[in-house]
Amino acid sequence: MPNGISPIADADDLCRLSAAELNVAYRAGSLSPVEVTMAVLARAEAINPLFNAFTMIDRKAAIDAAGASEKRWRAGEPLSAADGIPTTLKDIVWVEGWSVRYGSRTTPAAPCDRDAPAVALLRRAGAVFIGQTTTPEFGWKAITDSGLCGITRNPWNAEKTPGGSSGGAAVAAATGAGVFHLGTDGGGSIRIPASFTGIAGLKPTFGRVPAYPSSAFGTVAHIGPMARTAQDLSVMTQAMSGRDLSDWQQGGGTLAPLGRIEATLQGARVGYWSKPPSGVLDEEIAAAVSHALTYFSGLGATVEPIDLPGGDLLDLFQSHWFTGAAARLALIPENERAGIDPGFLEIARAGAAFDAKALVAAQLQRGEFGAAMDRLLDTYDFIVSPGASIPAFDVGLEVPSGSGLSRWTEWAAFSYPINLSQQPACVIPCGMTAAGLPVGFQIVGARGDDAQVLSAAADLEAAFRPLTQAFRLKDFA
Repeated sequence: MPNGISPIADADDLCRLSAAELNVAYRAGSLSPVEVTMAVLARAEAINPLFNAFTMIDRKAAIDAAGASEKRWRAGEPLSAADGIPTTLKDIVWVEGWSVRYGSRTTPAAPCDRDAPAVALLRRAGAVFIGQTTTPEFGWKAITDSGLCGITRNPWNAEKTPGGSSGGAAVAAATGAGVFHLGTDGGGSIRIPASFTGIAGLKPTFGRVPAYPSSAFGTVAHIGPMARTAQDLSVMTQAMSGRDLSDWQQGGGTLAPLGRIEATLQGARVGYWSKPPSGVLDEEIAAAVSHALTYFSGLGATVEPIDLPGGDLLDLFQSHWFTGAAARLALIPENERAGIDPGFLEIARAGAAFDAKALVAAQLQRGEFGAAMDRLLDTYDFIVSPGASIPAFDVGLEVPSGSGLSRWTEWAAFSYPINLSQQPACVIPCGMTAAGLPVGFQIVGARGDDAQVLSAAADLEAAFRPLTQAFRLKDFA
């Protein structure tokens, strides 16, 4: 081991390093991708029995990829800033040679014969794939459990959910079992787990990261990064962004490249969105986010309260989400549906009851809402809000006990509007509840302004450091 550091202490330290720190160490030769990958694999194997973050860990492929990366770094020819960075992939995206099950026992166990575009881009950038992370069945809900893989647990309190549907990725990020984590977000599936586990997550502008095959949930579904810092989100997003002809929904335009933008919040006009379109905002969450807002003046920004435009956004989102579930269920033969998550069956049946006129009306209403959001973000540089309206709650439940809610969509109210409108939205931690559970803070920007959102998130991370000290000291393994 370098510098005479003991193997155990060094392994713990390696699992905390960011991509930027690893790049410096790889370039200097003080660390190697193999060394880091071995430490991360050990961490993944240690935390998985506790929290159930992984469906599988591919030790051999990871070590082989790390060895190839090590040769490139030694030759001074890394493929990108993602070269040699340990990366996890959600069990929703295709990975050549891996069985991708979508968290469902109804899907074939045969390995995929190609990578999804985002995975191919990460592979081309030299990322080291260490394993596959858990999801609820077809990613349908904002908690993570399934009949195929069981319950995924929150490392801050194993009796609480990490959120979902990218809950396994969030747990892997929080515990140091990887640096980059590929997630998906159709109604908050990156941002809710980021809020519940105290990490960073980005739902990019729709189309920035290519997707194939298309999601049954349509154009509310996004692919994005999860990590421990906004800077790592930026590096990962850059690595998996680009045009791919298999993704027709990307459209024909080209989004501006990412890059660090200094003093993004200096002179910025920021709208504070605090009224969820469904459910209620937990008092502790509201207090933590309000306290975080006091740091904005030191960054030169002005904050004023706003309301979102639009009518009944919950019904609007559910019309898209439930009909998507119906489309996904229709792909499964009737005689193979035993054991499917009952909640998924319920929303799929509700979606099947929509008629064509109602769905077209919902699509038109969505267009009006999206245009109103574009106008709002032409007035404000950013919109900020709680990352989630509630803290993590007990595992095994779709809604908190005693809440009076019936579906996860009712408490995911700071997430799904931005899936409808397709703007970039980043969540970072901003504090903790009295029970020691993380609180997330969301930053939303105009479509295409992912770099501005990530730069603002990086500035806020630094400003919030007094509020998040516990996140950097916690060791879950």
